[in-house]
Amino acid sequence: MNAGIIGIGRYIPENVVTNHDLEKRMDTSDEWIRTRTGIEERRIASDDIDTSDMAFMAAEKALIDAGITAEELDMILVATVTPDQPFPSVACRIQERLGARQIPAMDISAACAGFMYGLVTGKQFIETGVYKNILVVGVEKLSKVTNWEDRNTAVLFGDAAGAAILGPVSEGKGILSFDLGADGSGGKHLYQEEFIIMNGREVFKFAVRQMGESSVKVLDKAGLTKADVDMLVPHQANIRIMEASRERLELPPEKMSKTVNKFGNTSAASIPLSIVEELEAGKIKDGDLLVMVGFGGGLTWGAIAMRWGR
Repeated sequence: MNAGIIGIGRYIPENVVTNHDLEKRMDTSDEWIRTRTGIEERRIASDDIDTSDMAFMAAEKALIDAGITAEELDMILVATVTPDQPFPSVACRIQERLGARQIPAMDISAACAGFMYGLVTGKQFIETGVYKNILVVGVEKLSKVTNWEDRNTAVLFGDAAGAAILGPVSEGKGILSFDLGADGSGGKHLYQEEFIIMNGREVFKFAVRQMGESSVKVLDKAGLTKADVDMLVPHQANIRIMEASRERLELPPEKMSKTVNKFGNTSAASIPLSIVEELEAGKIKDGDLLVMVGFGGGLTWGAIAMRWGR
């Protein structure tokens, strides 16, 4: 029994903050931000919208797309490092709001690689036949842990949620291989106290190396080649890191999802957010081979080779 995505949805806050808006608040410029990160604007959730609200709205859309009800869910996994509060978890909060049964629900803390961790965790329960439908959400309200006086980090982040229903799919479809890992010794380079603190140079070097290595590794594990890839969906952190991954896979620009310009770095939400974007644009089709790859604070990483479709 293969596990794959049978439904997907997202929530994007209405409030758009452009680079020009940030120019008025701090010592930065649109050109500086665009040339170094590829970001042009990001979405910031209003004060009355918290992490669980965004997760709930994305989950509702994913359920509709999958054609199932919340009562048919067997488990809820939420990848986030910005929960409403330490507990109850975001997963428990949306379990109640969705009207799901008293199924297991928990949050996963793997930062920007969290959605990959969630999918791989859910895959185990489905492929062993324990559960059938698992809701996996990647959601962040990074604006509440961003220091808006620090121009090195404030320009990077945005808020959003992406949700997927993981379920059994036909032979040859779904998750074909994965690569998860962590290097705790690198945690000092990207962490949160009151706000996000990042050693940009060290994180950049780690991300370029690890995203490329993991992308190649999942293809090797699945017995596939770079030529088989139809779409690379990288974590949308920085266009230069993303381009390095694309070049490592020897893909043309049109085969890499790019949403960082519109949404910035939305951490655990960025990969499902990007998948929805490409689906709506008609760039991901049934049977396409996707390579999803991300990295995050921890330092963590995760990659998945997935054949799209049911």
